[in-house]
Amino acid sequence: MELFSAEKYRGKRVCVALSGGVDSVCLLHAFKVCSADMGITLSAIHIEHGIRGEESLRDMAFCGELCGAWGVPLKIVRADAVRLAKERGESLEEAARRVRYDAFFALLRGNEADLVATAHHADDVAETILFRLARGTGLTGMRAVREYGGLIRPLLGRTRAEIETYADENALPHVCDSTNEDENFTRNYIRRCALPAFEKIHEGAARHLLEFASLAAEEDAFLQKLAEEKVVHAADGAHIPVDLEEVLFRRACLSCMKKSDYTRADLEQVAALRILQSGRKVCFADGDGTKRIAVREGREIVFTLEEEGGFTPIPFPPQEGEALPFRLLEGAHAGGLRVDLDAFPEGCVVRTRRDGDEITPYHAPRKTLKKFLSDKKIPSRVGRKLPIIAKGSEVFAVVGVEIADSVKVTETSRRIATIFA
Repeated sequence: MELFSAEKYRGKRVCVALSGGVDSVCLLHAFKVCSADMGITLSAIHIEHGIRGEESLRDMAFCGELCGAWGVPLKIVRADAVRLAKERGESLEEAARRVRYDAFFALLRGNEADLVATAHHADDVAETILFRLARGTGLTGMRAVREYGGLIRPLLGRTRAEIETYADENALPHVCDSTNEDENFTRNYIRRCALPAFEKIHEGAARHLLEFASLAAEEDAFLQKLAEEKVVHAADGAHIPVDLEEVLFRRACLSCMKKSDYTRADLEQVAALRILQSGRKVCFADGDGTKRIAVREGREIVFTLEEEGGFTPIPFPPQEGEALPFRLLEGAHAGGLRVDLDAFPEGCVVRTRRDGDEITPYHAPRKTLKKFLSDKKIPSRVGRKLPIIAKGSEVFAVVGVEIADSVKVTETSRRIATIFA
């Protein structure tokens, strides 16, 4: 009986994650049988989590003896998962999983192997699907056990029963983890009670769940591609149409939030922006603390960095050595805002917008700066960062946008300058 085809691993350095249980022993044996013909350089790694006392030490010793007998180099990593779980506020199961995968990826980063093979099989996928369905998930959650980043799962096409048959045919020794019998653990209960019940309802249930997971992964990838095609990436952030179909809208949002430490509540708040007025926003943060926002702007939701606060006001015209957040050139130049420097009253400063600011635009009636920027279709988050020249609440120029009628260049202007954003 052949457990899997090793052709795609030809010439690779494969390290098998060996627990000592029947699944991983069969995986190691299958690679050992074909390694010479396939030019595979085989090794193994065993993780001792420090959880099960003498039984855990027994498993470690068994793996050492087995690899010694089979001539397979073995790396042993020991950890205190109980302590790590307390320090990180994680469940023991999650801490142990983190220890394993940290060890696997450290091995890959250290160029000790090309691939790390784990013994996950069809029943593992079925159990994970049932667990996630019971807890609540979508199509993405159906991508239960996948290969990524150098991790391979050669046994995904085999059931536990087939693997045990392989072990019997080849008289393979293995150890048993006593915690696998404890039905107080959710996954053990699913393995020992729920999945067998499904098999009674319909023989081959585990394999059918695996097929479902494969189809779900294909459809999930297709929908994700459609959603990401609707996202317009621009210099100021990622733009998503508010009238996008619900199933694509949420996926598009998630694609923009994937680098952020977000919660389901964050996603629901972002979705709520679709029915709120322009300017409303939701704040969240990346894992490194970078602050981001999703803001409603017209018919779009824009994902961008959180707008920075205003800068310290700068006298205008600037004093010698004082740097402005824009270019100011003497004379009349094309492409900028031309102003009469003598028309600015004494005491003007360069700053950002404040509540109560007003402007009398060039050849237009007086209005609040907020209304003026809104009429110009300038989003609030952008308008709040634009440098303005003002005295008190009177605005004489919005850099890159418009000047006040009172500072326009006339036939009597003597000191002309041009402002460039």
